[in-house]
Amino acid sequence: MVIQRLSYRNAFYIALVFSILFNTILLLMFFYVRSVAISSGAFEYVQTPISTHSEIIQLATNFINTLIMSFILCAVNFKLLTTDIKQKTRVILVIASTAILTVFLSYLFAGIQLYLRDFGIWVSLRGFIMRDIFIGLFVLLISFLMYAVTRQQQTALENEILVAENMRTRYEVLKNQVDPHFLFNSLNTLNTLIKIDVDKAQQYVQELSLVFRYTLQNKEVISLEEELKFTRAYCNLMQIRYGESLNFEYKIDANLYGRNIIPLSLQVLVENAIKHNVLTTREPLIISIISDDKGAISVSNSIRLKTEGESGEGIGLINLSERYRLMWHKDIVISQNNGIFCVKIFLSEQT
Repeated sequence: MVIQRLSYRNAFYIALVFSILFNTILLLMFFYVRSVAISSGAFEYVQTPISTHSEIIQLATNFINTLIMSFILCAVNFKLLTTDIKQKTRVILVIASTAILTVFLSYLFAGIQLYLRDFGIWVSLRGFIMRDIFIGLFVLLISFLMYAVTRQQQTALENEILVAENMRTRYEVLKNQVDPHFLFNSLNTLNTLIKIDVDKAQQYVQELSLVFRYTLQNKEVISLEEELKFTRAYCNLMQIRYGESLNFEYKIDANLYGRNIIPLSLQVLVENAIKHNVLTTREPLIISIISDDKGAISVSNSIRLKTEGESGEGIGLINLSERYRLMWHKDIVISQNNGIFCVKIFLSEQT
């Protein structure tokens, strides 16, 4: 967003453009009046425009006067509009300063023109003052217009910054909830495994160290290939604990490995499936991680829900959904058909 700042540089640019346009209009009017006067024969003799040295000086003087007055009025108004005072006081000061400066500068430049008249340059003082009043009104209008546009742009920019900061803060809070949640469940699993099989517990610790090395990284997005390596390691941990009660199947298109995904996405879905369903050797839970032709990854499992007290609060799935909404403005897709629970998450666009 480009903000039109109320600066001295912009004040000069406005004054320069206005002076060129304004004096061009006056010059065209001058030509037109002269041509009408000559063609109608209103005067026996009329000099051609800018044919004399005095007229050239007059046109140059008018341009310089307009430029200086416009710049001074814009500069003063811009300065007043950026001061830290009440809105009503600011408006009154701008209007008063424009009126006072317009009158002062008008008389000043009129005096200069009167002095130059002695060198053959004549100008109507009435027309001169009317011209300066028009300049003052124009500068007053453009000052308030630029102030309104600037304030609107600044407000919009501040709102965007606040929204982005709020989203980043919320995302960091949600992301920081993942590690303690995963750590708590992992330690519970390790505690249980130590009592069952010490050898498997040692293998579990080794796998767990690899998993936590991944979770300690501070990345907002990561490649699907890295996420899959971590997810497989996590699945190995779960299989050590649950044995034949849990199986996994992977069908991932290798062409998607370079696409990005939010870290811990697949792990959260696997953990969610294990936590909410009953696992037995007679009816093992099968968790499928499959990609589709639209660049999405689905994690699905058959539904054999535990009782409400055992299944927990479902924080992981809610957390994941919120992280995707904040990070990529996308929603995960949750479906439940024919006894199959499926969560679909989308990868980043192809780079």
